[in-house]
Amino acid sequence: MTLTRRSTLAALGASTALANAPARAATSKGSPPRLWYRQPAREWVEALPVGSGKLGAMVFGGVAAERLQLNEDTLWAGGPYDPANPEALAALPEIRRLIDAGEYAKATQLAEAKFMGAPKRQMSYQTIGDLKLEFPGLAEAASDYVRDLDIDGAIATTTFTADGVRHVREVIASAPDGVIAVRLTASRKGAITVDLGFASPLKSKPVASVQGTALVLTGGNDSQQGVPAQLKFECRVEVRAKGGRVAGQGGKLSVTGADEVLLLITAATSYRRYDDVSGDPTALNKAALARLAGKPWARLLADHQADHRVLFRRVGVDFGRTRADLLPTDERIKRSPTTDDPSLAALYFQYGRYLLIACSRPGSQPANLQGVWNDKTDAPWGSKYTININTEMNYWPAEPTNLPELVEPLIALVRDIAQTGTTTAKVMYGARGWVAHHNTDLWRATAPIDGAMYGVWPTGGAWLCKHVYDHYDYNRDRAYLARVYPLMKGSARFFLDTLVVDPKFGVLVTNPSLSPENDHGHGSSLVAGPTMDQAIVRDLFENCLKAETILGPDQAFVAELKAARDKLAPYRIGKDGQLQEWQEDWDADAVDIHHRHVSHLYGLFPSDQIGIDTTPKLAAAARTSLLTRGDLATGWAIAWRLNLWARLSDGDHAHNVLKLLLGPERTYPNMFDAHPPFQIDGNFGGTSGMTEMVLQSRNDRIYLLPALPSAWPTGRMTGLRARGAVGVDVHWAGGKLTEAVLTASIDGRVTVVHAGSSLDVDLHRGRPVRLAVVQGALVRA
Repeated sequence: MTLTRRSTLAALGASTALANAPARAATSKGSPPRLWYRQPAREWVEALPVGSGKLGAMVFGGVAAERLQLNEDTLWAGGPYDPANPEALAALPEIRRLIDAGEYAKATQLAEAKFMGAPKRQMSYQTIGDLKLEFPGLAEAASDYVRDLDIDGAIATTTFTADGVRHVREVIASAPDGVIAVRLTASRKGAITVDLGFASPLKSKPVASVQGTALVLTGGNDSQQGVPAQLKFECRVEVRAKGGRVAGQGGKLSVTGADEVLLLITAATSYRRYDDVSGDPTALNKAALARLAGKPWARLLADHQADHRVLFRRVGVDFGRTRADLLPTDERIKRSPTTDDPSLAALYFQYGRYLLIACSRPGSQPANLQGVWNDKTDAPWGSKYTININTEMNYWPAEPTNLPELVEPLIALVRDIAQTGTTTAKVMYGARGWVAHHNTDLWRATAPIDGAMYGVWPTGGAWLCKHVYDHYDYNRDRAYLARVYPLMKGSARFFLDTLVVDPKFGVLVTNPSLSPENDHGHGSSLVAGPTMDQAIVRDLFENCLKAETILGPDQAFVAELKAARDKLAPYRIGKDGQLQEWQEDWDADAVDIHHRHVSHLYGLFPSDQIGIDTTPKLAAAARTSLLTRGDLATGWAIAWRLNLWARLSDGDHAHNVLKLLLGPERTYPNMFDAHPPFQIDGNFGGTSGMTEMVLQSRNDRIYLLPALPSAWPTGRMTGLRARGAVGVDVHWAGGKLTEAVLTASIDGRVTVVHAGSSLDVDLHRGRPVRLAVVQGALVRA
C-alpha cells in the first residue's frame, strides 16, 4: 500500500528567535541541528545512528579502528510459526467464571496452563554484527577531533588530524538507493590504508569471503524458543577506491595507499512476508549495487539528503537558546537538570523526527522497541513490537509532526496481524474477526505470551486500529479509509463476539484481561473490564461508527456497534478522587502504586475521551492518579506522563517531566532514551509530548499553546499538522501567542481555542488563514 504524500509549510534552517534573559546567546544563524562530541564512542549508547528504514548502522567514530554495527530490519530469530493454544477455547469459560468469583490467582494458574501461546516468548530482532575498519599506521590519539550527526542532512561525520593529515569519514544510510555508504577522504594523496573485516555474534557463525572488490558475509538467523531458524541473510560491502590497491585474503579485504575510498553496504534476508522465507538475499544485494554502478558519492549524498529533507524540513522548532547549546551534546545532557538549555529540548524534538525517518519508511518493517538499531542476538524484550503501549508510542509523533508516510509500515503490520489474528480469534475464543495481544514480532504472532500476568490482554490490535483511523483523521483521504476500514471492522467484530456481562455491575467488559503489567493486589493482574480496555474498545467502536457514516453505513453492523457501545463500563472515580484503574476501587491496593504504566489514563492521552474542558471531573481524577503515580519512571513512561500533563494544560509540570526525560538518567550520551536499557519509544514519546504542549487537536477543535511552560517564553513551531488535514504554524513571545497560521489541505471549518477564547474559522484548501490575539480574544489577522 502506498500512502499519498501531503506537503505542508516547510520550515528551514535554525531559528534566530531568542528569549531576552541575559544568559541567552544565539549560535550562528542557519547552523544545522546536530549531535556532536569531542571523543569517539566507547559504548554502544554513545555511537550515532543512521538508517534508511530497512538498514541501520551505529557509527562509533574511532580513529585507528572504526566500528559500524549493522542491522537489517527483517533479520529476526526463528521462522514462521503459529503460537495459538488449541486448549484455550475449552478453558475460557472456567477462566471467566473464576474471575467473576474473585478467584484471580486460580484464574491465572488456569490461564498459565491452558491459555498461553507456545512458545512462551516470541522471536527476537537480531544484529548482523559489525563491519570493522582498521587503519594501519594510525594511532587512536588525534588532534582536532570531532564526530557529529547532522540530523538535517542525515550524515554522521568524523574528522581529525593525525601526523599532519586531515581525515574526514562520512556515513549515510540512503533510502532512495538502499545502501549505507561510507566515504573516507584525507588531505594528502595516498594517505588512506584500511583493512575491512566482519564480526558477528550470531550462533549460525556467518562466513566472510572476498569476491573481487567486495567483502561478503553470508549466514542465517538463530533458532529461538524451539522455533527453528529459517532465514538466510547476506551483507555485502562493495569497495571503490581512487588510487592505491585493493586486495583480499581470507575474510579480509584491504585498501592500501588510496586517495579516497567509498564503501557501499547492502544487506538482505530471505524474508518475503511472515509466512514466506523464499527470498534470495544475494540477488537483492547484487541488484541494489548494480543500480549504483557509476554513481559518484556526490550524487549519492545529494539524492539521500534531498529525500531526507523533504520529510525533515517540514517542521521547524525554536524554544529559545542559551550559551549551553555551544557545548558538546554529552556535556549538555549531563548538565541539563540544572542548566537553562531550551534548545536541548528542541534538538531532542527534532532528533525524534530524525529517528522515525531513519527507521520507518514505506516498504520497511515498522519501528520496533529499538527502532532499527540493536547490537544483540537476543535483545531486551526481544526488541519486539510491544503493543500495550510501546509500538503505539513510536508513532505518536508521526501525524502531528507531519510525517504521515512513515505510518505505512505500521498499517502494513496491522494488515498482517489481522490475518494471523483471525486464526487466534477462532482457535482461542471461537470468535469472528481478529485479535492481537500485548506483543507481536516479524512472524506476526498474536497469541498471549510472557506469562498470564502480562500476556492475557486482548486489546493490542484494537489500539493499533486507532492509528489506522488517525491516519485518515489527519489527512482525510476517503479512498484510504475505504481500503483500511475492513481492518477496523474485523477488530470490532471480535469484541462484539467476546464482550461479556460483568455480573456485579451489569456492563459489558473484556474477560479475561488485565491493566497492562500491573498487579491489582488481589492475587493477580487478571481481571474483567480494566479501564484501559473499556476506553480502547470505546474508541474502536466510535471510530467504526464514524467510518460507517463516511463510507455508507452497514445498518445492521451500526446497530450492533451502538448497542454494545452503550453498555460498555463507564469511567469510575474512586474514594481517593482518582480515576479507577479497575472496575473495583483497588488503586490503593495495587502492588506498586507508582507503576510505570498509566494504562487507565489512556482516555486522557492518546485518546480524546477525557479533557479538562469536556469532562472536567474525569480530568481532575486523572490528575489525582498522575500525582499518585509520580513523575519519575522508566524513560518511555516519563514520556507518557509528559503527554498526559500537557493534556491537563499544566505546562510547567509538563516541563518538569521533560527535564527528567532529558537528564542523564533517562537520556544516553547519543540521546537515545534510557528505559534503561535503550528503548526508542521514549524518544518518540518525548517528541509527541512537546508537540502537545504547543498544539493539540481533539474533538473537532485545535488548541494553540495549551501547555506552554514559562521556560519557553519566546519561540515557534511551524509545519505541524492538526486533525482535519490542517497545517499549523504557531509563534509566541513573552509567553503569549503572537501569530498562528492555518493552511488546510481540504475545505472545512474548525474551532480554534487559545487561553479560554475560541474562534470558528472557515478554511479553504491552500489558502493560509492568520490568527492573532487582540484584547485577549482570538481574531483573524
